[in-house]
Amino acid sequence: MLSHTVLHGPHMLAPAAASALKARRTQTFKAFYATIRSLRQPPPTVEVDDLDTSDNDFILSLLKANPSLRDTKSYLATFGVRPQLPERTNPVYPSTPLDTSNSSFQKEAPDISVNKSTEQVKPSPSPIVSSILNPVYRRTALVKLQGPFTDKQLDSIARGMIYLEKLGLVSVIVVENDQLVRGDDGERSALIEEIMRVVTALEAQGAQARPVLGTVVRLGPKPDDDDLPRPHDFVPPEAHVYPSDLVGIRSALRAGEIPVLPPFALDSFCRSVRVDSNDVLGALARGMVEAAALEGSDMKPDPHADYSQDINLAPLRLMIINREGGVPSYARAGFPHLLINLTSEHDYIRDTFDPSWSKEKPSSLANLSLARTCLAYMPPTSSAVMVSHRSPSSLIANLITNKPAVSSSLPHALLQGNRKLTRDTPTLLRRGQPIQVIRNLAGVDKAKMNYLLETSFKRTLNADAFYKRLEKTLDFVVVAGDYIGAAIVTNESSPDSSEPISYLDKFAVLPSHQGDGTVDFLWVALHDESYGLGHPFSINPNGGKEGKGEGRDLVWRSRADNPINKWYFERSTGHMRLGSWVLFWCDAEKRLKMEEGRRANAGLSYIEEWEEDRLSQWADAVTKVPSVWK
Repeated sequence: MLSHTVLHGPHMLAPAAASALKARRTQTFKAFYATIRSLRQPPPTVEVDDLDTSDNDFILSLLKANPSLRDTKSYLATFGVRPQLPERTNPVYPSTPLDTSNSSFQKEAPDISVNKSTEQVKPSPSPIVSSILNPVYRRTALVKLQGPFTDKQLDSIARGMIYLEKLGLVSVIVVENDQLVRGDDGERSALIEEIMRVVTALEAQGAQARPVLGTVVRLGPKPDDDDLPRPHDFVPPEAHVYPSDLVGIRSALRAGEIPVLPPFALDSFCRSVRVDSNDVLGALARGMVEAAALEGSDMKPDPHADYSQDINLAPLRLMIINREGGVPSYARAGFPHLLINLTSEHDYIRDTFDPSWSKEKPSSLANLSLARTCLAYMPPTSSAVMVSHRSPSSLIANLITNKPAVSSSLPHALLQGNRKLTRDTPTLLRRGQPIQVIRNLAGVDKAKMNYLLETSFKRTLNADAFYKRLEKTLDFVVVAGDYIGAAIVTNESSPDSSEPISYLDKFAVLPSHQGDGTVDFLWVALHDESYGLGHPFSINPNGGKEGKGEGRDLVWRSRADNPINKWYFERSTGHMRLGSWVLFWCDAEKRLKMEEGRRANAGLSYIEEWEEDRLSQWADAVTKVPSVWK
């Protein structure tokens, strides 16, 4: 988040900055901290999926996930930590919960007395690894296994399911085979054979699996569905489940087995018929959530009790594993979307879906609607992931971090040059929030905005002075949901320029929504309304300019010791230190692209002539922005 109080000594900084810029004007090397104009390539990494299967494969997948402190805390809050008791012989340090005050994850070495002549000391396990590998609360995931798959591909997928089970996420799998035409003779026996292949693959990887061949769901909408309030364009699944129908699934889960189901439903004549697997998954998502709510009162209240035999039926994840991967995006030349806000982007993605993509990815839109249906019933913190069978290890990263493989709010130059982005990159989907752009202060709910800013910054707002200033300088406000996040952009005057400076005055997200995708959704909308204007990938349905217009450089400042600065460094074009402050900026992408084209192979220099004086102007302008805190 941004912090905004007055800087001191602005007029002493400007000449020094101008002098330094002029001295370096002729340099042609790229500044590692000041520009992303050339495509910065990340260092080569070893893909886990390229390694031979071994006992270390699971640990390598954990390391590849590279969870942050917040990701780890969120995971442990969901699945809990099982304390480890020290052994009586050869004692080692027990596994302890994550110390949130130590971001470096350091642990003191144990002091152990050893008789070196008789035995060796067993190494003490990492407390973080021990915590992750010993989940207390087991949660469920709905999995659509959309084949057909070869035996080798099934082995790879089964290995991913085992990884998730080790982390506390137990899968409920619905198997589909796209090559089996509905109504053909022998389709039932062929589907049952597919079920047994999946069960065999899971057991070959060391799991316990159970084929649930009895019909679980019932065909048709649930009675009284028409009386329930829902969005006008939301269509419930054409199947439903009662809690009593989940006996087979619940029994398998409590026995430590992975239930594997065919896409069968019971029709009005009590016949078991094949239906669309998406209807089965939608019915299960709703039914399992309702069953979990009924069982909620039976949960043990003691936080220290052993819940290892209990299962929370409410699905935490929806996983769609297929041969196609994620949903293709017009902004990435057909490469998959990274993160989708279903509330605000669902219809637009359908409208901009290129018909040519239907040949390679015929089920993308159907799976997009499946994710929307299931997440409408699942808890707000749940998410869905669409992933290719070639990337099973990415499921671990999704579970631990609940984030896309690459942040969708990164600059497009970094996204286009990122080695992690392939046609098999998973798409993460969230229920998300509506995004709106407000260009008049009268349209801002001041009471909600005050609560958002004060809660996010943990300071008291001088509301009268703040809104009095916005009456003169406001450009636009991007609001996420019901004021769970907001970005406020103003026009700041500069005596050395006739054009106002576009200044990010406030960027805030409620603490309860940090880490659920709202920050990325908000920044993407901010990009589309400011420095991203003019590009086709900025044509998003956020109620703003929808990509029409000329982009403007966006400027903001932050305390030098602000822990969020790492996030800003990754998303800004460059930065300049101003004493105890840091000035960040994002270049107007369309203008920068045109300038790169004009220079051709010569590339852009460290500082171009047309930008020689702007940093000193920005430094002078932002230091004059008054504080709005009491």
